[in-house]
Amino acid sequence: MISDRVKKGIERAPHRSLLKACGYTDEELEKPFIGVVNSFTEVVPGHIHLREIAEAVKKGIYASGGTAFEFNTMAICDGIAMGHEGMRYSLPSREIIADTVESMAKAHGFDGLVLIPCCDKIVPGMIMGAIRTGLPFIVVTGGAMFPGECKGKRVDLISVFEGIGEYKAGKISEEELKELENNACPGAGSCAGLFTANTMACITEALGLSLPYCATSHANTAEKIRIAKRSGMRIVELVKNNITPDKILTKESFENAILVDLALGGSTNTTLHIPAIAYEIKPKFITLDDFDRLSEEVPHIASLRPGGENFIIDLHKAGGIPAVLKVLEEKIRKNCLTVSGKTVGEIIKEVKYIDYNIIRPIGNPIHKTAGIRILRGNLAPNGAVVKISAVKESMYKFEGYAKVYDSEEEAVKAILNGEIEGGEVVVIRYEGPAGGPGMREMLAPTSAICGMGLDDKVALITDGRFSGGSRGPCIGHISPEAMAGGPIAIVEDGDIIKIDMINKRLDLDLDEEEIKERLSKWKKPELKVKKGYLYRYARLVSSADEGAVLK
Repeated sequence: MISDRVKKGIERAPHRSLLKACGYTDEELEKPFIGVVNSFTEVVPGHIHLREIAEAVKKGIYASGGTAFEFNTMAICDGIAMGHEGMRYSLPSREIIADTVESMAKAHGFDGLVLIPCCDKIVPGMIMGAIRTGLPFIVVTGGAMFPGECKGKRVDLISVFEGIGEYKAGKISEEELKELENNACPGAGSCAGLFTANTMACITEALGLSLPYCATSHANTAEKIRIAKRSGMRIVELVKNNITPDKILTKESFENAILVDLALGGSTNTTLHIPAIAYEIKPKFITLDDFDRLSEEVPHIASLRPGGENFIIDLHKAGGIPAVLKVLEEKIRKNCLTVSGKTVGEIIKEVKYIDYNIIRPIGNPIHKTAGIRILRGNLAPNGAVVKISAVKESMYKFEGYAKVYDSEEEAVKAILNGEIEGGEVVVIRYEGPAGGPGMREMLAPTSAICGMGLDDKVALITDGRFSGGSRGPCIGHISPEAMAGGPIAIVEDGDIIKIDMINKRLDLDLDEEEIKERLSKWKKPELKVKKGYLYRYARLVSSADEGAVLK
């Protein structure tokens, strides 16, 4: 066992002494050391219940002959960080989390890991760190929040963000907005729709890193506790059988995850996180080209929030990720091994129930095209991303005059002040990985546009990114970003921008010579921060099309 390096032999007497100071016995020290990575925090609703899940995991570890060592990572709530300086830290926190997992596991000689994340950056961050260790690991995602209810209608956090726009447009009163605020988030778990957190949970299960039904089983349920216990039991077997990440995370397993993502219409943030996870195996192991290629293989088969009316609870009752894999069976790579010990094909064979009203057959999809689309053109030479499943079909092709803003705050102020009119394209730049820095999510402006009823009249493009809860014609991740001198840096008010989601194009209606001339005159601005973690991050981070990883 790897843990022998900290517990075996006369020379390790001091190490054993320190472990005994923590209350561990000689008998416990003889067993495999399993690190239990918990992202519990009292400020994030997706994580307030994770102590209970960790206790269940540890019971499972002890039941199967392992010894559990729990430690924590950080967790940022994107919803609370949204719309102010705090959001600059959200995506960069992924790298801190990865470093924490790697450092703790390597320093203490663990034999295996159980990861307990829940929300957006924590899921990929933990997986990235675990891959670096080379240790067997299993993931227990914390589970979705149940939807809230307001005036007889199911609601969620995005309902509140969009409620601000409705209030500004005079559609609802301040009292109605307050009622929505009080009822949208009824308790623990990641926000109730197919936003980034739950998309990442679904991808984790599709990758083979979680037990079946883990992704969609909800927070504070007995089912989640049972899955946590079984995961604790299972990690001991994975260690004994040396089932390391390289045996599970293959090119084919990543393709399965992308296919599930595209078919469900998941968050565009997956085009950052999946390549970043794959980067820990090998640079450029997974790229935007893989998303583009696989988007031709599957249609959009589930109408989930924010693009539809169903929630994760509906997906779970319909059969969860195993049912999605079953529906996509002819496209899925079935020989991939999973942490359950079964192949994806064996999991598919065990599926007994699918609600085809929620998970539609391939022959009768919600949309004939996949839920995420990669766009390229003279405005995004290295690519841009749109969640087409959350866009009205009337906006698949759009041409409008640019209204340019150099920060999210400027754009939000203009939108809420009624300065944006139909036929315009809101351009928000210098919000990319380096330019932000931190590539902030743009939920506030997209929600304001939708709440004010402009989502079929106005488009928004940015080198920043969007919340998994954003809907409407919102194109993000434009690469190269403005800070790197990408063409988005030289767009001017009144320029015509052409969006063609059908033919995967995003273009500035200028000839090549005019673009070159403007770029030759462009001067790189100073970084917005001059010290601390974000300063280091801005100088080291790669572009969005490479997953915004640190190099």
